[in-house]
Amino acid sequence: MIPIYFLILIGISVGILTGITGSSGVLIVVPALSYLGLSYYDSIGSSLLVDVITTLSVIFVYFKNGNVDYRVSLLLGLGAVVGAQLGSRIAFAVPEKGLEASFTIFTSYMAYMSFKRSRNPMLNIKRIEIGKTKFLIAIILAMIIGIVTGTLGASGGIMFIAVMMLLFSIDIKRMIGTATLAMLFSAISGTTAYISAGRIDIIAGIIIGITALISGYYFAKIANKMHPAHIYMFLGSVFVATSISELFKVLGVF
Repeated sequence: MIPIYFLILIGISVGILTGITGSSGVLIVVPALSYLGLSYYDSIGSSLLVDVITTLSVIFVYFKNGNVDYRVSLLLGLGAVVGAQLGSRIAFAVPEKGLEASFTIFTSYMAYMSFKRSRNPMLNIKRIEIGKTKFLIAIILAMIIGIVTGTLGASGGIMFIAVMMLLFSIDIKRMIGTATLAMLFSAISGTTAYISAGRIDIIAGIIIGITALISGYYFAKIANKMHPAHIYMFLGSVFVATSISELFKVLGVF
């Protein structure tokens, strides 16, 4: 069994990440739990459970600050629910090393995107109303995010933000709050799939999740006062560290 103090430390870190960036705890939970002895599949399932718990306090803080768009959250979240069920089945059919390599590529790309956006965080994107075409595009992209949720254990927070950047003109803090609510839907769907497959450490997920629930609340309050560029830079740094860690693991360095 993993020592409880390790799980608490992981939970604090997840709360910081999700509270400030709206990103899934997968960036911390999957590498940490797999390094501590859990299989990659069980680590993914546990990560999804952590996201379900953590997002509750983060959503509450962003809601209090008026930074949640329920209509967009429901649109993206429900599309991701369908994709998450498909993604969980893909994950079980892919070799563990293949998942680790995919995760490394994914985090490397997101590091690049985060630092790029930090240069112009207030970029003006033309507001687009949700017509039939844009509605269809949003649903398709949300389903793709859901597939990633089930395959890599990432509940899609930062990816939901990317979709909103493409389709809507929303402040980054409002994007984070909206993405976190959408992430709750995809995380619940993914967690259900992994529980039914028996690939989840529920005790570890609950301990990490409750700790992250508490720390996420306080860091979400901090994030609502931060400059957008600093949020992007913080996220980019986390992606870089995680990508390097996973690359070493794929190469068998540790």
